[in-house]
Amino acid sequence: MNAEDVNNLVQSIVAGHNAGQVYENEQRFNLVVRLNESAGRDIEAIRNLLVPAPNGGRVPLVELADISLVEGPAQISREDTRRRIGVELNVRGRDIGGFVREAQERIARDVQLPPGYYLTWGGTFENLQRASDRLLIVVPLALSLIFVLLFSTFGSVKQAILIYTGIPFAVVGGIFALLLRGMPFSISAGVGFIALFGVAVLNGVVMVSYINRLRAEGKPLADAVREGAMTRLRPVLMTALVASLGFIPMALVDCSKSFVMN
Repeated sequence: MNAEDVNNLVQSIVAGHNAGQVYENEQRFNLVVRLNESAGRDIEAIRNLLVPAPNGGRVPLVELADISLVEGPAQISREDTRRRIGVELNVRGRDIGGFVREAQERIARDVQLPPGYYLTWGGTFENLQRASDRLLIVVPLALSLIFVLLFSTFGSVKQAILIYTGIPFAVVGGIFALLLRGMPFSISAGVGFIALFGVAVLNGVVMVSYINRLRAEGKPLADAVREGAMTRLRPVLMTALVASLGFIPMALVDCSKSFVMN
């Protein structure tokens, strides 16, 4: 017996077998042969299907294979030549990182996987891990470059550090905004914090450069600081307000987060 003939018969039972083509005017359609729905669920009917033999005869399928009705996966997926079962989850009302950590702890405590099975966590959580690792490199690098630019602009380490003091206050405000909104820290929030650092440094540059100009005109330090703070208050507020209004849609939209566990 030819194994391909048996496979073709089984394929016609499950998904149908292409037996030819049908032409209607200029359109061409495949002619698919398959068992009807009632016969496809009848074990005895499937067992009595005839498979063509090389000598021209026909052999019942039950003589060539063990046929039974069992429960199994509707679809078998493979990745890296191994079978893969995906469990998709949508996380709402909490951060993905905390949810995955709790899930990993419970699975390690309560679930015993059979030999040869293992878990991998992917999807949005995998992207979160990858982006977090990149932020650990990008954020210090960006802050270092900002400090170098400030030092090259003002020629003073003291003034560069003075401008840098605005960053911790900006971070406090950003964390308070996240707590007020009830949003966990995410990659979008991390990008927002980077933009917030830039706005804080920009406002510091505007303030310090104007104070330096007043000092160059001969005004005392206290008077220059006072006048500079009063004169540059409106530009600083407008710069911060533009950035704040730009992030309002991100803060108001409740995006659903999902990940895939394989």
